[in-house]
Amino acid sequence: MRRYGKNPDEDDIRVRPNRKGNRPRTHIRPKHEDAEDGMVLTVDRGRLTCLVEGRTVVAMKARELGRKAAVVGDTVSIVGDLSGEKDTLARIVRISPRRTVLRRTADDDDPYERVVVANADQLAIVTALADPEPRPRMIDRCLVAAYDGGLTPLLVLTKSDLASPDKLLEAYTPLGVPYIVTSREELENGDAAERVRELLEGKVTAFVGHSGVGKTTLVNALVPEDRRRTTGDVNAVTGRGRHTTTSALALPLPGDRGWVVDTPGVRSFGLHHVDPSRVIHAFPDLEPGTENCPRGCTHDANQPECALDAWVAEGHADPARLDSLRRLLATRERREGD
Repeated sequence: MRRYGKNPDEDDIRVRPNRKGNRPRTHIRPKHEDAEDGMVLTVDRGRLTCLVEGRTVVAMKARELGRKAAVVGDTVSIVGDLSGEKDTLARIVRISPRRTVLRRTADDDDPYERVVVANADQLAIVTALADPEPRPRMIDRCLVAAYDGGLTPLLVLTKSDLASPDKLLEAYTPLGVPYIVTSREELENGDAAERVRELLEGKVTAFVGHSGVGKTTLVNALVPEDRRRTTGDVNAVTGRGRHTTTSALALPLPGDRGWVVDTPGVRSFGLHHVDPSRVIHAFPDLEPGTENCPRGCTHDANQPECALDAWVAEGHADPARLDSLRRLLATRERREGD
């Protein structure tokens, strides 16, 4: 070990060369004040297609964002090549706070939540009245996820030419969920698409539904193929120019009347991430009645001290509304197939 005298000078000190370069490390991150804002349209294998000033730009997440991921609907700040030309790649350096979040887990015992869509205003729950048969438990789970994430639900019933919607609507009318009923004939002649567009006006609407209910058929009717071509042939969904609903995709409605987010078909909608105490916020007529509930009250029918029973008995709310709330709360603890 080399020892120096009491007053070593610069000639006595040897600096070991930095094998990775002489650039000093710093924790100061660039501010990227020249970054432009964009909206994430789709995500595929680490590449994100974003809309920036009317152009579709392919970008990747900057390293400084760490494990924070951007999803469809996110507002992001982008730097780099923003020309949108082929084989160019920009960088996402910031993700803005989200207004709403639609999340799900693979199952109720799966702790890993997946953010499906950010900043959507509505959740359109597409359900066939027949072929396949309606799945009320699936509808209930989607409703809970919508209320939990801050989205307004919209029930879209398809194939009314095969079965009547009356029985299903009887179960959801007390919830106050807006709905629209369509038939295959209306989809083919365009009438259904125009009626649905009126309910999507000025909003970002995410569409969910399991296989065979007609979700993608409806989305195709809402957003014609020529409209898709104006957003760059949807070239980043699979990297080969075709949308196969394997990842969420945001599409603009004709006339810039809003946005449709087509999501992959789901077999289940896990609710492991949902805090049941937040579901009550979707029932403003019942929420004031919880003030007299004991701490930790679950508001279910087996809770003897729940104040909601007295609240309804005093005429402040319809008993059917309390039944609907408890049905949705039970959904969190009940598997879809039960």
